[in-house]
Amino acid sequence: QVQLVESGGGLVQAGGSLRLSCAGSGRTFSSLVMGWFRQAPGKERDFVAVISWSGSSRNYADSVKGRFTISRDNTKNTVYLQMNSLKPEDTAVYYCAARTLLGTLPRAPAAYEYWGQGTQVTVSS
Repeated sequence: QVQLVESGGGLVQAGGSLRLSCAGSGRTFSSLVMGWFRQAPGKERDFVAVISWSGSSRNYADSVKGRFTISRDNTKNTVYLQMNSLKPEDTAVYYCAARTLLGTLPRAPAAYEYWGQGTQVTVSS
C-alpha cells in the first residue's frame, strides 16, 4: 500500500506561481513512478507530468511544457510540481499518483495504482 498526501494548492493570480508537494508513505518511495494529474469541473482527469523513480526522466503534457517542472526528493519521500506562469485554464484539482511498475512513464490515469486526495488550484484572471 502507498499513501499519498498533496499540499500547496491555493488561489493565485494569472502569471503567478505555486509549488505543489506530494508526500508518500507505506512503500519505498524510490521504487515508484510518480505522476501529476488534474481535473477541472465537468472534465476528465488529465495527465500533467510524470517522473521516473530516479528523477532522470520526465514527461509533460504539451499544455504545461515550459511552465511546469516535476521533481522529486527520494530522501524526503516527496514529489513536487513547480507551476509558473499560471493561466486561468490551469484551474483544477491536482492529484499525485504512484505506479509500482517501472520502465515506462505512462500518461493514462488507469496506469497508476495509488492516488492522493487532491489539492485545489484556482487561477484568477
